[in-house]
Amino acid sequence: MPSYSIDQAAELLAVSPETVRRWADGGHLAMDRSGSGHRMIDGVGLAGFAAERAAGLHPVPGGVTTSVRHSFAGIVTAVTVDDIVAQVEIRSGPHRLVSLISRESVEELGLEVGVLATARVKSTDVHTDRPDGRG
Repeated sequence: MPSYSIDQAAELLAVSPETVRRWADGGHLAMDRSGSGHRMIDGVGLAGFAAERAAGLHPVPGGVTTSVRHSFAGIVTAVTVDDIVAQVEIRSGPHRLVSLISRESVEELGLEVGVLATARVKSTDVHTDRPDGRG
């Protein structure tokens, strides 16, 4: 069973190590001590905590009903438009999503830098990698 250091958990949760320490000290995130005395977080516990923390973190605004399960509410940070196509960049928490859509869609949706928008991702091809190259 994998376990993670405070620094590793902080990186995975996109927070500072001090935030992870506060969560642990407050009883929100279980930690144990390694044989050498370092504070470690069980991988299963960390995964559960990450899932709980993410629930509702990027809600779909406006009560939209959709079959797409991967929705990222965020803010538009860049829009590049040419005669036919536009590129729209949305930041949702630590995620950067880039969409290529028609110029007409950008105009109809009123997409410009600073506007709230939701990126929806539906894919038939998802890749999964492991840092150690296994799998």
